[in-house]
Amino acid sequence: MLTSKKFAIWLVSLTAAITLTACGGNDGNAGNADQEGTSTEESTTNNENSGHSGDHSSMDHSGSGEVPEGIKEAENPKYEVGSQAFITEGHMEGMEGAEATITGAYDTTVYTVSYTPTTGGKKVENHKWVVHEEIADAGEAPLKEGDEVKINASHMEGMEGAAAEIDSVQETTVYTVDFSTADGQEVKNHMWVTENELSPSE
Repeated sequence: MLTSKKFAIWLVSLTAAITLTACGGNDGNAGNADQEGTSTEESTTNNENSGHSGDHSSMDHSGSGEVPEGIKEAENPKYEVGSQAFITEGHMEGMEGAEATITGAYDTTVYTVSYTPTTGGKKVENHKWVVHEEIADAGEAPLKEGDEVKINASHMEGMEGAAAEIDSVQETTVYTVDFSTADGQEVKNHMWVTENELSPSE
């Protein structure tokens, strides 16, 4: 009788040990899977919060430094060229929260636009930002929501020459900025960050 009880206890203990070992072996993967899921959800949430959808992996973080012809330099920008500011909204991964150096400040009208890349692929919706001077034959007056336009900017592959629809319109000061992403990537002359997407670094 005692031996049977001991055997039963030993069997239960062995089964429990095997079960715990199996769970423990999967903890790393499960944790990673959970983290990956969270990361994906956060990424999706960030994209939704910033008004973006579609694949932005082809976005050119660094600009040439050549601003579009006709854009007006800001006379009294809140953030002067050479000053530092924090980016409060990230259009791309690793951008939000980065400390940036202001490399240019311009008064203009900025738009969020939706377009289908000329290279094909998924439609990009609510892309931030395209300035008035990057719209073909835009004329003087600000465009309106719903207007159909042609983009003369190459922030992303397949953007240059794409037909687009204006989603939102805002008159503000926009900035070009240098910053480093969380993973250490150096970004130069990123176009564009609006004034309300920056906060003082002091």
